[in-house]
Formats: sequence, C-alpha cells, structure tokens
Amino acid sequence: MIMVSVILLLLAILGAPLFAVIATSAMFGFHRDDTDLMNMALEIQSIADLPFLAAIPLFTFAGYVLSESDAPKRLVRLTGAMLGWLPGGLALVALAACAFFTAFTGASGVTIIALGAILYPALKHDGYPDKFNLGLVTSSGSLGLLFAPSLPLILYGVIAEVSIDSLFLAGILPGMVMLAMLSVWSLWVNRDNRKPLSSFSWRETAAVLRETIWEIPLPFVVLGGIYSGFLAVSEAAAVTALYVLIVEVVIHREIRLSELPKIMRASMLLVGGILIILGVSLASTNYMISAGIPQMLLEYVASLVSSPASFLILLLVFLLVLGAILDIFSAIVLVVPLILPIAAEYGVHEVHLGIVFLAAMQLGYMTPPVGLNLFIASYRFEKPIMHVYSATFPFLIILMLSVILITFWPALSLWLVASP
Repeated sequence: MIMVSVILLLLAILGAPLFAVIATSAMFGFHRDDTDLMNMALEIQSIADLPFLAAIPLFTFAGYVLSESDAPKRLVRLTGAMLGWLPGGLALVALAACAFFTAFTGASGVTIIALGAILYPALKHDGYPDKFNLGLVTSSGSLGLLFAPSLPLILYGVIAEVSIDSLFLAGILPGMVMLAMLSVWSLWVNRDNRKPLSSFSWRETAAVLRETIWEIPLPFVVLGGIYSGFLAVSEAAAVTALYVLIVEVVIHREIRLSELPKIMRASMLLVGGILIILGVSLASTNYMISAGIPQMLLEYVASLVSSPASFLILLLVFLLVLGAILDIFSAIVLVVPLILPIAAEYGVHEVHLGIVFLAAMQLGYMTPPVGLNLFIASYRFEKPIMHVYSATFPFLIILMLSVILITFWPALSLWLVASP
C-alpha cells in the first residue's frame, strides 16, 4: 500500500490528472478489500443525487456571462460613484468591485482578467505606486469567495452536508472583516497620496444607477429569494442564470446569441473538472471511511494536540501548506471529509470549520510556489513572477492576520447563523 501511495504521489507531482490519481487509489483500495469494483461506479453515479448539484453549473454560467459583458465596467463605475469621493477611493473601489465580482464568478482568475484590465491602469493613472497596484489587484481577486453565491461555499456545503443557506450567512461577517482590513491597509500605505478619485456628484450617481439598474437587483435575487424561503438554492441559481442571460443578451445586447456556445463551453469546462473530481472523490471518501482512515487520523492528531485551540493552529498550518500546492476545489473534495470528524471531536462547529477552511485556502491563491493568482497576474500584466511575489506579500500578511482572527473568533462566523 505504501509503494502504491508513493507511485501515485509521484504521478501527481509529474502532472497526472488529479481525478485519475484519486480514482486509481480508490480502485486499488476496493480491490485490496475484495470489494466489487462496480461499487465504485455506483458511488460515482451517486453524485447525481447530491442536493444543490444544479446550483454549481448555473451560478458558474451566470458568472461567466457577466464577465464577458460590460458588467465589470459598469460595476467599477458604480463603486466609483459610491466610494470614489473618499480619500484613496480608487483603492476601495478596486477591493469592493473585485469582491462582488468574484462572488458571482466563483473564480478569482476570471476577476483578475476581467477587472484587472480596467483597475490596474486606472490605479496607475491615479498616481498609486505600481507595486501596490499589482499587489492590490492580485490579492483582491480572491476576496469574494466567502460571499454568496460563491462556488466554493456551495461545494463545501455539498461535501460536508451542511446547510448552504447557513454557509451563505456565515461568510458575510468574515468576508467583511477581510475586506475592511485590506481597505485600512490600502488607505494607510497611501496616506501621503490618497487623493479622491472624484468629488461626489448626485448627477453621476443617478446616471450610474440608471446604467446598472439591471445588475443591482442580482444580490437581492439570490439572497432575498433564498432567505425569504421563496427559492431553494438551486432555484435561485436557475433564476440568476436566466436573469443574467436576459439582461446581457436581450436588454443590453452586449453578448450575441452566437457567442453563447463559447461562453457555455468555457464555464462548463470549469464545472466538468470539478464534478469529475467530486465523483471519484465520493468513491475514495467512502472507501477511506470503511477502512477507518478518519479514525486513525483522529488518533494521530489526538497524540499531537490536546485542545481545540492547538487543533485550530495545526489546522491553519496544514491548510496554508495545502493551499500553496492544491487548488481550492480539489482541496474541498479531498480534505474536508477527513477533517470533519476530527474537528467535531474538538468541538469545532461544522459551519465555522467551513469558513475557516475557505478563508485559509483563499490565501493559497497568493502563496508561493504555485498560487494561481500569482501566475495569472504575472501573465496578464507582463510582470516577472518574483516581482508579483513581492508585490502581494504585504497583502498576504494582512489576509493571514484576518484568517487568524476568523479562526479564533467563532462568533464572527456563527453570529448570523445563530440569530433568529
């Protein structure tokens, strides 16, 4: 078994598809236990019975349609009208716009590509240092992952069998804390040169509100529909996808019907990759449970730590390392089933665990050596990767402090969930 594990690890390092590595390990485990391999096929097929499964492709498609339209430009103009009059307003505009956009696209790389082309030159033109601009745009691309209807939130809910409604609520305050800490840092480092983007204008505000009149209701469609009890999560996803399609194709006419197949293909490539990993991971997880691996891990962890606080410290270190080498979707389906029972033994609430997990993994997008946002920003803005590393480092430290705060202040995640 050890030899097989080493071989599979080497294959993964050499670039073998993750789903193939997971599937092979599960097949070997079933075969070793003399279990009919047809059980693995049945486990993979059970993905079709997962609740909220339809929400994943629908929200992803809606986000990709938004990214291909002029919605990013309208969003930047809207946040500029609302926040641009503040000293350092453009930095706040960049943070707010990226957080909102990432929440709907579910992919920070899309945010960097879609909004970076607008915000990076705008920040430079407004007199902000180039290194600050690069770090801000790169790091803020992942800010929206804790806000509904973020795809990682939904996927965690599916894997952990936790209420997605509760996760949507739980992510609000931690997400705002991360946004606020980066905002304060951005204002502080530019305190000697933080001129307002523009003076406040009722005329400009009214004009931009008219321009974005169709995009503004989106958060209310999603959150209002879910929390009013009028829509289930999957129904809210369907309404959102249909609404975005009508607005961008029929009303604004920024996307031609002939372009929709290309957008569908791009969005479903992401979804397909997630679902195939999810399917084989279900089989692998069930094998590990039957083999008692979570119990063995629990015994090992119990020998290292003796309190919930020390467990959370160990968990944070583990997640920071994991985030540097594995994308967030793969980490959710591979690791969450293993750490859930261990966290439960230490009294860590499953909803709080989800927010901690996603907040820590969010840092992985900016953590060397393989942080995805670092390479996307390097390619998009034509900057050396080491320059991107140094530019994002201060933002990484600020976000790491916010993750520590979120981890050891459970009420931050659970207050809205526990509220009547």
